[in-house]
Amino acid sequence: MGFSAYTNKKGVRAGAAVVASAVAVAATVWGVATLVEPGSAGAASRQNVAGPNGTDKSGHGPAGRPGAQTGIPEGIAHSSESGGNAVNITIDDGPDPRWTPQVLDVLHKYDVKATFCMVGPHAKAHPDLVKKVVAAGHRLCDHTMDHDTAMDKKPVDYQERQILDAKRLIEEAAGNGAKVEYYRAPGGAFTPDSRRIAAANGMRPLGWNVDTKDFQKPGTAAIVNAVKREIGNGPTVLFHDGGGNRAQTVEALDQVLAWLGDQGRPTGFPVRTAPDAP
Repeated sequence: MGFSAYTNKKGVRAGAAVVASAVAVAATVWGVATLVEPGSAGAASRQNVAGPNGTDKSGHGPAGRPGAQTGIPEGIAHSSESGGNAVNITIDDGPDPRWTPQVLDVLHKYDVKATFCMVGPHAKAHPDLVKKVVAAGHRLCDHTMDHDTAMDKKPVDYQERQILDAKRLIEEAAGNGAKVEYYRAPGGAFTPDSRRIAAANGMRPLGWNVDTKDFQKPGTAAIVNAVKREIGNGPTVLFHDGGGNRAQTVEALDQVLAWLGDQGRPTGFPVRTAPDAP
């Protein structure tokens, strides 16, 4: 970060104070690697949001403080309700009329339940698919209105609109009193405020441990190998049913679920009310 040169002693002292402050702040920030995701409701950065003690990418907590009157912790969830070696399958950026039905077919084939992180306008455009997701026993997650991966740099009222407007559209599309149970920030752009807003409205902030990078379309084998390589990081796996051609994702998901079955690993849903493990 640049700053202006000062020509008098008072200015030099002020400049030094600015630098010292910046260094102190930088020392508290949890850095994460960023990848560009083309075509997913706009270019999107993808980050592994598994910060220490459930913190968001700014390093803020506290991880386990419950939302007002909901009992939902504000900390970012990664672990599974099923505990043990259970795996959480999460599906982002839909629903999509071409790919969501194919993803649902694969999940049905293996009798696996997943969490679908939906973009509000997509849900509004395809209420039939939202209803199919719910009818099949899967859970709903709020993935905002516009998939703005820079929303952590936007005002709190903007973050609130992005989150709550999407929640409303998804629940209206689902009908029959179905609830959105999680909130996943686009690109991992969580903030303490967005986590607070989500928890206060009954949605557990949801991270991931395994980024398959399927949005890059690296090939089916690469997606499958990413899961096998990174599953030791934790149980929550990130796939996509929106944002572009997901043929590789569908095929890879089939192979991954077969592999998990061979490994004797059950699947489950991410934790909602229990504090996540550090």
